[in-house]
Amino acid sequence: MSLYEGKKILITGASAGIGYALSEELAKRGSDVIISARRKDKLDALAQKIEKAGGKAEVFVEDLSMPQSGKKLYDQIKSAGLNIDILINNAGYGRWGDLTSHERDDYSKMLQLNVTSLTDLCHLYIPDMISRGGGGIINVGSVASLSPIPYASVYSSSKAYVLMFSEAIRYEYQDKGVKVMALLPGGTESEFARIATEKSEKLTKRYQEREGSAAGGAMQTPLEVAIECLEAFEKNKQYILCGGRNRFLYNLTKIMSRQRVLEMTGKMFEKVAG
Repeated sequence: MSLYEGKKILITGASAGIGYALSEELAKRGSDVIISARRKDKLDALAQKIEKAGGKAEVFVEDLSMPQSGKKLYDQIKSAGLNIDILINNAGYGRWGDLTSHERDDYSKMLQLNVTSLTDLCHLYIPDMISRGGGGIINVGSVASLSPIPYASVYSSSKAYVLMFSEAIRYEYQDKGVKVMALLPGGTESEFARIATEKSEKLTKRYQEREGSAAGGAMQTPLEVAIECLEAFEKNKQYILCGGRNRFLYNLTKIMSRQRVLEMTGKMFEKVAG
């Protein structure tokens, strides 16, 4: 029997990309998925697709980039009489460019979404999971969790928090039946790059020019990431760095100085965002 069969699983940021793929894949594995994002039309379309295939899906609309939105989502789901067995904090976005190329309000929303709402949902759901004998949490970080990324400084720092936080609470609650894992995807075919560059015509053009390059060709599909994620969680992994190329590059950085890693990542991102 699959770990996911019969479980109620909340996936935030489910309207596109990795969250969308995780929702579909979990429904195929017998989960009742509770999907959340800002865009009701996208969520409704996904729920209909899942139900046509014989799965179960419930929709909750919430913008987790807004203050107190994590508690609002939690309260909505509680009011519907749903207990969550596994929480997947997938919602997040980034910005590319030097620090001052984006407004402080934009960064505040990013940090609310990537850090504060993720933390709030863990804080709210962990006691519920313990009271029912256990549960699970998957927090979506990034390959950018592993090193500083010039021209994506706030984003990479927020994802470093996700990794450190996930590992810490994994230790805190491992004896209380709550499994915690960080998912660290690399380049993935999704809306992420469009959102990361959408406030700059220059960055959008540069990214589009690179899409056909070797870097673009190395991207994983959301489904590939979803499958790696779910298989790793079944094995109770502490974290999963997706993609063989990303694992190779990370292992390479282990023998490099922090200054050399900074130079390498800086040059990579400067091609698009500098």
